[in-house]
Amino acid sequence: MATDTTTSTTTTSTAGTSVDPRAAALMVMGMACFGSATPVSRIVGRSFPVWLGSTTRMLVAAAVLAPMVWWRRRRRDEPSLWQTVRTIDAADRWRLTAIGVVGTFAFTAFMLIGMREAPGAVGAIVMATTPAVTAVASVLFLGDHLTKWKTIAIALAVTGVVIVNIFGSTGSDSGDLVVVGSLLVFAAVCCEATYTLVGMQLSADLDPMSLTLLAAVVAIVAFSPLAIWDLIGFDWTEPSTSEWLGALWWGAGTMALGSVLWFMGNRDVSGTTASVFMGVMPVSALVLSYVLLGEPFQWIHVVGMATVLAGLVITSMAGDGHGH
Repeated sequence: MATDTTTSTTTTSTAGTSVDPRAAALMVMGMACFGSATPVSRIVGRSFPVWLGSTTRMLVAAAVLAPMVWWRRRRRDEPSLWQTVRTIDAADRWRLTAIGVVGTFAFTAFMLIGMREAPGAVGAIVMATTPAVTAVASVLFLGDHLTKWKTIAIALAVTGVVIVNIFGSTGSDSGDLVVVGSLLVFAAVCCEATYTLVGMQLSADLDPMSLTLLAAVVAIVAFSPLAIWDLIGFDWTEPSTSEWLGALWWGAGTMALGSVLWFMGNRDVSGTTASVFMGVMPVSALVLSYVLLGEPFQWIHVVGMATVLAGLVITSMAGDGHGH
């Protein structure tokens, strides 16, 4: 992956004794954007059909990312994205398809359906298990070693999710539906892990922003027939203003802007350092669930989130320091 010619005011080594404040701010904002996807998907799911809402997200994200990718490649005197895609081998094309269909298409659908049933706070805590799930998947499919610390991290992640599903339901939530919603959000987490691990196998010279755009385009192709079906009989006046704004932010903010901010911030830091900042995502999702959805604060949410975040920190510390 090419890097920008701009340099940080603070040098950050793989060992990582300090982080440039600008890079830290960008990573925090990027993860906060990603975290907002959890409560926003619940807002969008109130009125939008699953496939139409998901396609809207991809269309908006692609519309925002396309000019950015074009400008970035032109400024660096790189071939166009289309020219790059035409030169990649068949194996990478299959990987790109998997990233778009599983890591983006299925992820979005599972999130939208799951967040209709699970409260935002519960969804935020389930999403916080992503690093642990990715670690498990890397052991199962990439031959990584399951160390003692990774095992502890996975156990903490599972414990945190179980805590909020058993003790975190409010009177307005059906316990069974919360569990179903949590399982669907967990399926989205598995899709996110697939995105990460398959993306690591790409041999093509694709920067993360270009990869996000390509994933959105593949997802649009996959969603389109289902979205057309949803369009039949859809009342465009049914979604409220907040739901339309949520649909636009779901694409422009959580997928496009979040990706840009995150990748601008983590280009000069180690993988271990960047992974610590991933803790901002579930925290922002939890806080925004209280703010945007008006959900009642519960201390059990804090306990569950703290348990999962402890696993996230252990996961990052157990890594080898190489980012992806």
